[in-house]
Amino acid sequence: MEELQSKITAYRKSFEEALHQVENSQALLELRNRYLSRKKGQLAHLFEAMKALKPEEKPQAGQLVNAFKLYVQEKLDELTQELKVPTTKDDKMDLTLPGRSQYWGSPHPILHFKQRIEQIFLNMGFVIEDGPEVETDYYNFEALNFPPHHPARDDWDTLYIKDDLLLRTHTSPVQIRVMEKKKPPIKMINPGKVFRKETPDPTHLPMFFQVEGLVVDHGINFAHLKGTL
Repeated sequence: MEELQSKITAYRKSFEEALHQVENSQALLELRNRYLSRKKGQLAHLFEAMKALKPEEKPQAGQLVNAFKLYVQEKLDELTQELKVPTTKDDKMDLTLPGRSQYWGSPHPILHFKQRIEQIFLNMGFVIEDGPEVETDYYNFEALNFPPHHPARDDWDTLYIKDDLLLRTHTSPVQIRVMEKKKPPIKMINPGKVFRKETPDPTHLPMFFQVEGLVVDHGINFAHLKGTL
């Protein structure tokens, strides 16, 4: 926990120093990617470091990391607004400059909803796990105890690519992959796209989203599930 706190302190100091050196939109984009990139950003490293903490430390750690994330986003948004305002030496608008086009649009509602769910579970000490959307029969069915003749295996329910390769029908294969690689305690959710052979109508599509959770530890009982929900 102390090591994580030290990392946050160091990252914050480094971020503030870099923030004062940003003079244009390109430098701002590079700074944003350095800290908020989903795979290689400094925030991603902090969330990854949380996995090694004890279960009782993760809620506090999640609050610290999320507070730092909100701080970074707030400062970057403020600087974005500043860089969008063209000024002259006397700090007045230069009306001879060409107009700036404004981007029309916003993130998809499903993305907003997914991020909100992730944020809630991160605050409770969970970690976010991900896995491939193209799966093998073993991870999608066999490792989850689906018998060979289970109806879900039929090709009118599942989108097969080859005999043993398919588009995952649920996000449960991620749980198997995590349990193969990591020892308990495990406290995770795995949101993502899944695929079923459905006829499209107002309430059905061949692709939709699921969120599953998994907790493996000593002393876990139904009360923990109820309290989490």
